Amino acid sequence: MTSPADPPNDAGASGPGLKLLAVTACPTGIAHTYMAAEKLAQAAESLGHSMKVETQGSIGAENVLSDNDVSQADGVIIAADKDVDRSRFIGKRVLVVAVADGIHRPERLIEQVRNAPVYQGDGHEAERGAAPAASGGGKGRSVTYKALMNGVSYMIPFVVVGGLLIAVSLALGGDTTSKGIVIPDDSFWKTVNDIGSIGFELMIPALSGYIAYAIADRPALVPGMVGGWIAAHGELYDSEAGAGFIGAIVTGFLAGYLVLWIKRVKVPKFVQPIMPIIVIPIVATSALGLFFIHVLGEPISWVFERLTDWLGGLTGTSAALLGIILGLMIAFDMGGPVNKTAFLFGAGLVSKNPEVMGACAAAIPVPPLGQGLATLLRRRMFDDQERETGLAALFMGFFGITEGAIPFAAARPARVIPANMLGGAVAGAIAGVASVEDNVPHGGPIVAVLGAVGGVPMFFVAVVVGTAVTALVTIALMSVGGGGRGADADAGAGGVAEAAVAGEAAFSAPSPAGAPVLAGVGSGGGTGAASAAVAAPDATAPKAASVSAAEPRDGGKAEAAPEAAEAAPEAGGKVLSGYLTEQTVRERLAADGKDAAIREMAELLAATGKVADTAELVRAAFAREDQGTTGLGEEIAIPHAKTDAVTAPVVGFARSPEGIEWGAPDGTKARLVFMIAVPEAAAGDEHLRILALLSRKLMGAEFRERLLGAADVGAILRVLGEIE
Repeated sequence: MTSPADPPNDAGASGPGLKLLAVTACPTGIAHTYMAAEKLAQAAESLGHSMKVETQGSIGAENVLSDNDVSQADGVIIAADKDVDRSRFIGKRVLVVAVADGIHRPERLIEQVRNAPVYQGDGHEAERGAAPAASGGGKGRSVTYKALMNGVSYMIPFVVVGGLLIAVSLALGGDTTSKGIVIPDDSFWKTVNDIGSIGFELMIPALSGYIAYAIADRPALVPGMVGGWIAAHGELYDSEAGAGFIGAIVTGFLAGYLVLWIKRVKVPKFVQPIMPIIVIPIVATSALGLFFIHVLGEPISWVFERLTDWLGGLTGTSAALLGIILGLMIAFDMGGPVNKTAFLFGAGLVSKNPEVMGACAAAIPVPPLGQGLATLLRRRMFDDQERETGLAALFMGFFGITEGAIPFAAARPARVIPANMLGGAVAGAIAGVASVEDNVPHGGPIVAVLGAVGGVPMFFVAVVVGTAVTALVTIALMSVGGGGRGADADAGAGGVAEAAVAGEAAFSAPSPAGAPVLAGVGSGGGTGAASAAVAAPDATAPKAASVSAAEPRDGGKAEAAPEAAEAAPEAGGKVLSGYLTEQTVRERLAADGKDAAIREMAELLAATGKVADTAELVRAAFAREDQGTTGLGEEIAIPHAKTDAVTAPVVGFARSPEGIEWGAPDGTKARLVFMIAVPEAAAGDEHLRILALLSRKLMGAEFRERLLGAADVGAILRVLGEIE
């Protein structure tokens, strides 16, 4: 363990400078991550301190702090709106604040870190240090959202691996019997199915465990996972169905906050080392497990029994009504007690009344098929991981694995669950009215393909219509609610910083092979460093986001930058790897409002011939603004869109001397306006780098002044050519 630094009170411009470290991060990991890094580094330099900043952006961690850096540091500032591992900073003064504070109050943070509490490893000293500089409202919601997203992201691989292995084994090794689709015990595919089942069983504990981990760090992981396992296994509390993913979310938050509460208990110093590895996990796991089994478990079991009895009384009612009710229940919690009640009710009547199971079988695949279809219809609303999960959900839906929709429901329950239920109700009603029969206790198109369904045409009509309803309602609710994952992140982040970058994650798809890599001046005759950057793109990544006030701002290439800038016009006036050219620069915007400015910028980009549909580009840019303003503050706006209305990446720049109201967090009007447009297929790390490099460079007041004062397009291009 390192000893805490004890900096002199007069450290600063008038005395010996401090050695400071910082870590910046935001949920989308683009503009504000690097803006905060640049601002902190500039403030440290102006105050006479040295600072090294680690950025944890979408491109990955860059300028990573070494053990030697930490051992010599006088203090650490963590400006982040997502979880950052603090264990390496034990024994150091640590100040934890929102990323917005790193941008707007860097000097104040540097003063505060000198007296920040020493981090001892339990999380509380650093948290208390954040209180004076915190951004204010919304912090609690931010923690909740980040914890939920953390759990979902770790759960998704279990869903995909488990679901696909089960689906493949059923398809290649399953036989249709009166007990469902059964794989012979001595079959190779039985082993594959068992492996997939293990993955599926671990899905719920992973969701719960990593929700707890995001709230209270490593000590909460064990109670969270054990709590999730208990939630998934109803036999522990006399229920035929577990509590499903909803129960896992409950246990995850209970475990996380229980551990936080235990951490606040004062214990003797000799006990402190064993608290996180022995005392806290044992106490929290025991308390949570007993509470769920003996307090929450009994009501869950009671609800299951009452639902079963209620459904039994409906068997003589309208087939359409019964189909609607079963469809609603099947789609509600996707494997939880409500879903299991409907499924077991239908399975129990297979031999006597196969029409009941027919309604269930039609509703079972609708949630995963509907969510998968939504990711195909409106790709821009979903991030890369969700699109991949959507493809897996389509596959799982075909094989009747409703759990394929759980990642979407866990991430956006208020939007996804109602859409799932509506689609399930429609599918159940159609199947009920058409008297569709299912002679095995299983669902999904696979049972029809294997010949277990009576009334196959209407069965597929029910599934297709229900799937379409779920997909369209999901898209509609997401549009009304502000878009995809990025917008949700804004709603929960609680700080003004993330409101400005809600949709940057839309650029996070992998770069296509052969895509150009940012090298400052692109195709200019540039320096050897620029050429090397093109030849070895991986080598440029750390330099792109490394910030240190103690080193040359351009990573030791300060003398080369003017040469590169001068070379830009001679190489055809291309900067930012050729995405921005003379054609896409305008000295003065005619527009006096945001909407008009976006239209004018779209027309400017259209002059390159890379815009196939200007109106669609404008619409996509407006849709991005609806998710959150792209006015970043400091008189900067960077509207952007990912749309197939453009055939190749293109960047435009224009100035507005009077400024345009853009809704920036700091209230400034936008005088420097960049517009970035990329096609769907080309939205990768390259365009994240454009945003990152722009936002970092534009944090320099002197750079902005030169950009505003440039006499003509050539002078503007020379200034912009310094971005590398």
